[in-house]
Amino acid sequence: MAELATVARPYAEAVFRVAQAGNLAQWSDLVSELAQIGSHEEVLAYARNPKVLDSDVIAAIKALLKSPLNAEANNFLSMLIENGRIALLPEIGAQFALLKNAAEGAADAEITSAFDMSEAQVAELIKTLEKKFSRKLKPVVSVDPSLIGGVRVVVGDEVLDTSVNAKLQQLRSALVA
Repeated sequence: MAELATVARPYAEAVFRVAQAGNLAQWSDLVSELAQIGSHEEVLAYARNPKVLDSDVIAAIKALLKSPLNAEANNFLSMLIENGRIALLPEIGAQFALLKNAAEGAADAEITSAFDMSEAQVAELIKTLEKKFSRKLKPVVSVDPSLIGGVRVVVGDEVLDTSVNAKLQQLRSALVA
């Protein structure tokens, strides 16, 4: 995993520099799509097949894309395929998102709740969390009934766990010690 991240970093940084000079939102959508495509094992197997030409792989990926490819994006995709780096697409996408968030002073917030939350509840929670983390947050909400109650929030490498399950684990640890 660390090796994959190390190899993908220069690609992500290069694409990000190009995106900053152009349309960052459009590039973000394209890189996200490419990351999704590159995460499918069928696509990777097709790309690794020695009987398949690079031009066929490029055509197949272009056919899967919804976003249009400009000349720079086409060159980027061609370079990755010709160098056998198609498996890096998901990691390039993740690192691109981190670079974009850092440039915007934002971060992704993974919010896991024990119960479904309404849009108003999520908005109120995000408002509070943005004050705590001192940056704009982009929420991704999921439901995990095993939390029993409360929420678990992950922002980067910071975790805020106010779930009942976490409180019970802390109580258990205190009683066992």
